[in-house]
Amino acid sequence: MPSLSIKGIPEDLLDELRRSAERHRRSLNSEVLHLLECAVGPARFDPEVVLARIHRLQERTELPPLTEEILDRAIDTGRP
Repeated sequence: MPSLSIKGIPEDLLDELRRSAERHRRSLNSEVLHLLECAVGPARFDPEVVLARIHRLQERTELPPLTEEILDRAIDTGRP
């Protein structure tokens, strides 16, 4: 498996990476790999999961559904 050496890491950044690794119960190497994957890897999401989460949030919200009329009123609010 390929490896990578990173030189010149500022001490405060290295300390933050170590704290992050500890918080997530990962090795420093695993934490850096995870952060790199999140930064440059493809977005991984299941549209059905996202929609289900949106619907759950909508159910907990007591606001009416957002309509074009509501948006137009909001845009016009405060205009002379």
